[in-house]
Amino acid sequence: MTTKVKEAPKKKAPKKPKSKTREWLDAIAFAVIAATLIRWLFLEAYTIPTGSMERSLLVGDFLFVSKMHYGARTPKTPLQVPLTHQKIWGTDMASYVDWIQLPQFRLPGFSDVERGDVVVFNYPGELQHPLDLRSNYIKRCVAIHGDTLRIQNQQVIVNGQASENPGQMQHKYILQLEGQPNERFVRKYKLYDMQYYGEGLLTSLTEATAAEIRQLPFVKSVEPVRFPEGEKGPEVMPVGYDKFAWNIDNFGPLVVPAEDMTISLTEENIAKYYNTIKYYEGYDDEDVQLADGKLIIEGQAVDSYTFKQDYYFMMGDNRHDSLDSRYWGFVPQDHVVGKALFIWMSLDANESFLSKIRWERLFQGIN
Repeated sequence: MTTKVKEAPKKKAPKKPKSKTREWLDAIAFAVIAATLIRWLFLEAYTIPTGSMERSLLVGDFLFVSKMHYGARTPKTPLQVPLTHQKIWGTDMASYVDWIQLPQFRLPGFSDVERGDVVVFNYPGELQHPLDLRSNYIKRCVAIHGDTLRIQNQQVIVNGQASENPGQMQHKYILQLEGQPNERFVRKYKLYDMQYYGEGLLTSLTEATAAEIRQLPFVKSVEPVRFPEGEKGPEVMPVGYDKFAWNIDNFGPLVVPAEDMTISLTEENIAKYYNTIKYYEGYDDEDVQLADGKLIIEGQAVDSYTFKQDYYFMMGDNRHDSLDSRYWGFVPQDHVVGKALFIWMSLDANESFLSKIRWERLFQGIN
């Protein structure tokens, strides 16, 4: 009888320790993946580059924007350098290729966009980039889908009711002073956009600041700039239709489209909604055309149209210095990025050293 002898188990070779280079590469890869997931699903940092929301938000404010409130969007353009937007940092090289465009979905969120929310969204007019890589704008939502909006003598009216104005809302004023404005006056009232206008000075002010400046002994007058009702404003929507004598102070009435809302395609409605249907309802550019005053969709003349998604009307709080929905129209639901939550840093380019930091704005909530 033969006795089988078991072989002793082979000892596993000890793992070769990672090199320092490999450890660094693993750490960088983990950090990039984690940061990408956080900025996609939860929070993303943004900065304010322009004055369209002054003085609610200032140039140089750094914000955190919540993707969770309205629900994060799944990526539409997957072939992109991580943690970039349109360009690779410090270059003019595109950070993406649009060879693949995926269907886009929105994950469940805490809430819908509400009137008064300060919202970050992709600028609809930037058609040369994929939807999710269009420039990020920040404005206040003044009307939601289904609302009827009107602006009368600078007052926003929604569904027949005057809306509550933002506390730091600004308009243009013309100042008449005795002599030239000194640096102290300019810095105290932050009149950095001031420019000569005839014999006066044109600048943006809140109503409260305008009232305060009127009381100064060297100020002759502070007069608001108002665009009269019935005067067509340049570049105000609908562009090219003089029948609508709308301007930035007197605008509408205009119904904001809602999903499943059906409109008859009259001449007026085609003027108001043609661009929305053509560019934001999922059609190829050549599928929607105008011919002899009729809307042609995929080769068929149509007399009515049912919208496929919700839309919003956005305006800057700096009402006379904001490129917003009064010019380029509605913000589609699929362009909404997130809700502005709070300021985590604020830098004043007109100051120096530690004075550049606006300490009073740090961790300030956004209303």
